[in-house]
Amino acid sequence: MLHIVNKSPTERNALASCLAHAKAGHALLLIEDAVYVATAGGKAALAAAPAGLAVYVLSPDLQARGLGGKAAEGIKEVDYKGFVELVAAQPRVQSWL
Repeated sequence: MLHIVNKSPTERNALASCLAHAKAGHALLLIEDAVYVATAGGKAALAAAPAGLAVYVLSPDLQARGLGGKAAEGIKEVDYKGFVELVAAQPRVQSWL
């Protein structure tokens, strides 16, 4: 399953809800304002993530916020093509609002 979160954890509880339901083998894609979580300063918000959860961040959204190339270790940057590939590779997609 691919989980997509687009809100900062300071704005909404979408990330916390997502992490409560995510399981090993699932993937998480951070987009829009959720990309702040992908930086070293925001990665603490992922502390509740289950082991085996693959975490991705949309690089154009990082760049739009002046954070290009600043994804924390262990978080993979993807472009729009990579976003489409993640969606196509997963049997289900859940957007957390």
